[in-house]
Amino acid sequence: MTTSLARFNEPDVQRSFAELAVEALYREINLTPKPGLVDRVNSGAHSDMNFALFITSIAAIAPWLSLFFNTGRETAYLAGPQTLRALRPTGLACEQAMFTATGGVNTHKGGIFSLGLLCAAAGRLTQRHDALTQRSLCHETSLICTGIVEQELKNSGIAKTKGEQQFQAYGFTGARGEAASGFITVRQSGLPHLQTALRQGESEEVALLRMLLGLMAANPDTNLVSRGGTAGLNYARRYARRLLKIQRLTADKLVKALFRMDAEFIKRNLSPGGSADLIAVGWLLSQFPAE
Repeated sequence: MTTSLARFNEPDVQRSFAELAVEALYREINLTPKPGLVDRVNSGAHSDMNFALFITSIAAIAPWLSLFFNTGRETAYLAGPQTLRALRPTGLACEQAMFTATGGVNTHKGGIFSLGLLCAAAGRLTQRHDALTQRSLCHETSLICTGIVEQELKNSGIAKTKGEQQFQAYGFTGARGEAASGFITVRQSGLPHLQTALRQGESEEVALLRMLLGLMAANPDTNLVSRGGTAGLNYARRYARRLLKIQRLTADKLVKALFRMDAEFIKRNLSPGGSADLIAVGWLLSQFPAE
């Protein structure tokens, strides 16, 4: 399932891409069941979040996404890292809007980062009259994030944030590394499951659940490390890989298995929040042709 924005003029592309990014956030929160994560049924391993709070958060974020696109368009002919620097004020303002709406709860910081970058990448490509494809959007995001891991993690000195601490302890690069790689986990471990399921006639909901399993099986999710250490990360990855290996895991059996997985994650206080952000990235990319 792909769409094309090529037939629209530039203002229409800006609005349409931003709308798709907002829709990606709604698809992620509505996807159910998501082990350890907030969904339509429960709050997973989170005591400070619920479905309604995520809906409120998305409403606060939505107006900012077209601004990320516009910043990308305005800096289209500059080096990628200059676009990243130009994005920071908007990114911080968008985060503040989220925190104001949620009473200080971090519902979408990772989503703002990843989707904001994709909006900016789309803006740069549109300004240069380049096609919007999965490959071009991911490549442009990688260019924008050139050097981000080295500058913000490797040269950070004394670790202050959880991301810096995990990089120094384990070498995990988190959302920064994923974006700098052009969303390699999404491209290699997420989208193939989504696309295969859709080709086989499964619903988009089931296809997204299969993509989530693929993401959890591969993603070095720093949210899991924060809650359960490397043991928690390895447990989640093994669990996801085991389900992926089951032959003829029908849609009904998949949903039942994910509800059981949800109960186990809640018991262990595990939440694959990094993979949740990548669901939105994967859905948004899936709306465009691969090449």
